[in-house]
Amino acid sequence: MHKTKQTLPHSTPINPLGYPFIELTDVDSSNNYAMQQLKSGHAGHGAAFFADHQSGGRGRRGKIWESPRGENIILSVIIDTTAFQEKSYFTFSMAMAIGVHHFFSFYAQKNISIKWPNDIYYNDRKAAGILVENIFRGLHWNYAIVGIGMNINQVQFDPAIPNPVSLKQITQNTYQPALLARDLCMYLNDAYELLSVNEKAVIEAYNKVLYLKNERATFKLNSEQITCTIQEVDKFGKLYIQHPVYDFLEFDTVQWVLPKK
Repeated sequence: MHKTKQTLPHSTPINPLGYPFIELTDVDSSNNYAMQQLKSGHAGHGAAFFADHQSGGRGRRGKIWESPRGENIILSVIIDTTAFQEKSYFTFSMAMAIGVHHFFSFYAQKNISIKWPNDIYYNDRKAAGILVENIFRGLHWNYAIVGIGMNINQVQFDPAIPNPVSLKQITQNTYQPALLARDLCMYLNDAYELLSVNEKAVIEAYNKVLYLKNERATFKLNSEQITCTIQEVDKFGKLYIQHPVYDFLEFDTVQWVLPKK
């Protein structure tokens, strides 16, 4: 069972992201909960759901996002995407990554980047991940549920996780995750508004902070390992590279090969 700390009012498409802000004690997945609230008509654009704990958090490619109770940001935001019908799905994802990047950079100060397609890195370590789930009515893209998992106060991680880092490990400070999540929503809203008026600026901002840009990286494509130089990402999510065979990579067909720590 979950408990809410605030009654959810009706929201409208003009709500800024983070209004209303709902705090939950336990959910299976904050994205699942947000989806249920949207489909039942109890929530709309702007509604943000923060969870102290989730039992079935999901990342890309079916990965699990685990988090000790109350230590990190577990957040899902409902966003009306009807104004973005003529834009690509990936530039929306870019915008959300920019919002998370700018937020984390404010607190961590330096060495923060976006690892293609949408992880937030401090140096070579993962601080946050983003999962965007799009909702369609027929051919029309109506909403997205943006789920964000961010390491805030956690200092002990499962050894199976290759390269995690938390804000506390970076700054040596302890934070209140729910308060930070409210702040994060404002950064997401700024990125949402930027995409509304200037898609090109979103693409440029994303590539400006791209992890390992102009540096060597290795990916796995089927059974082949590809070492290349990263150049930039386009509006459709293609990663352009310098390589004797391949001009670009697509995120659904490759996996990063990260150095062992």
